Amino acid sequence: MFACTIKDRPLLTTKGLFILIFLIGLIVRIIVPELKLLHHDEAIHAWFTYELLTKGTYLYDPMYHGPLLYYLTGAAFLFFSDSDLIARLLPALFGSAIIPLFYILYKEDWLSKNHMLFASLFFALSPSMVYFSRFLRHDIFQLFFTILLMVSLLLYFDKGRWQYAILAAISAACGLSLKEDMPFTILIFGSFFLFMFMAGRIALPSDWKRDVIASILIMTGIGMVFYTTFFTHPEMFLQAPFKAIEHWTGIHGACRLCGGPYWYLLIIGLYEMPIMILAIAGAWYYGVREQGFKEIKAGILGYYNNLRSRRELLRSYVGIPDKYRFIALFAIYWTILSMAFYAYVGEKVPWLIIHQLFPLILIASYQISGKKMIFAAIACVYLVLMMAHVCYTPTDINEPIVQVQNSEEMREVMKMIDTSGSVVVASESYWPLPWYYRGDRWNKVVFYGNRVDPDTFSPLDPDMIITHDTDSYESLEGYEKRQYKLSYWFSWYENENRLFEYYFLRDGKSGSINLDVFVKPRISQRVNYSVQTA
Repeated sequence: MFACTIKDRPLLTTKGLFILIFLIGLIVRIIVPELKLLHHDEAIHAWFTYELLTKGTYLYDPMYHGPLLYYLTGAAFLFFSDSDLIARLLPALFGSAIIPLFYILYKEDWLSKNHMLFASLFFALSPSMVYFSRFLRHDIFQLFFTILLMVSLLLYFDKGRWQYAILAAISAACGLSLKEDMPFTILIFGSFFLFMFMAGRIALPSDWKRDVIASILIMTGIGMVFYTTFFTHPEMFLQAPFKAIEHWTGIHGACRLCGGPYWYLLIIGLYEMPIMILAIAGAWYYGVREQGFKEIKAGILGYYNNLRSRRELLRSYVGIPDKYRFIALFAIYWTILSMAFYAYVGEKVPWLIIHQLFPLILIASYQISGKKMIFAAIACVYLVLMMAHVCYTPTDINEPIVQVQNSEEMREVMKMIDTSGSVVVASESYWPLPWYYRGDRWNKVVFYGNRVDPDTFSPLDPDMIITHDTDSYESLEGYEKRQYKLSYWFSWYENENRLFEYYFLRDGKSGSINLDVFVKPRISQRVNYSVQTA
């Protein structure tokens, strides 16, 4: 068993071990949150939140996903400060808050002790889960409400209490107010419980109609408040669903960030290989050794026979027996459908992996005992090393989990901006500058959006001119020309012929957006001196 003992006296109880795992998961998410500059998307989200707080302006745009992220981040900025630190701590706290939900499932007999401890440990140390818990995007918030929805539904069908139906409704509404792919997660959950009901594995509580009506009203109310920006834009309540559908079908067809249907399997193999191996073992244990697949087949046939004989589907409520195996089946069903969905969606981005990885963790931690515990311990070492690499390397890293991350080279660019009296930005690529120079700090910046004739800005006599390197100037009189990475990403084309070597060395070239920076010598000298003496 997963325990530490001295002369049959446990050094740590199950609760103590879980608290230790939770603290580890919390610490790895909250330490040095400002180690790297905000990602391109993070800077946009933080800036939108700042605009909401300072100008009161916000209107739902599916390109930047649902409104709840901006309300939550805005509250944090309001009570603390608008900074990188707070922007990163908020997702870290939501990511950490998922871990106690494993313990709730254990206390309610949905998970065995080892299942709960290993699942929470894998989640606490997972490179992908930790990385995107230190990342101001909607996904970790959405995952929190997804898992809260799962827990609420399991408890509702097991105990039949209306309070769990209300909690499920709140969770679903919050998830829907974060990302446009949440409806598919709700569809997965709903179809699973519907099938379990039709197969006779669960029954409805006596007051289920009341609970359904109350849940619909609550979800509608929350959606109306959030999507209308607290009734500032009432028309958006009806327009938002159509905008979301149009956006998702558009990016699926446009395929801005393409990848084959196997793309996420490669990412899981790159960062979460031990979890994938243990998940295959867990599925085999449930399906073959415990004959779970035969039971599924029998359930399907039984449901078909019930329909043919027109037997009554509504049964007396008795809760859910054999909960360990029920949640294992749920996790397998969830994994298969979520992976199929995200494999089909045209746009492939690394943060979507966490929605597929969570049910995989539930399968991977199923029935771990004996020799599997040795492999699980080795798996944890692998996860720690990989997590440390992707989360705590202070320089730019050539990893697929990094996509359009702002380069650390921009810190030197911003030091020159800080020293300059006036700056011209003549490029359409310029994020994260609006976030880092928000408010009055942007007054020194003259923005053109693309390259213009130098005579346009010469009367300003700016200390710096920033352009895209592919749409730049050969030279500007009185200025030094330097080139810096603005953002970067793993480049398949630079590494496709050396993938085995790359897997172990994690080196090679990355793709990047580069800036040409023209700076007056006196500004350059000041920055060089400050860098050398720092």
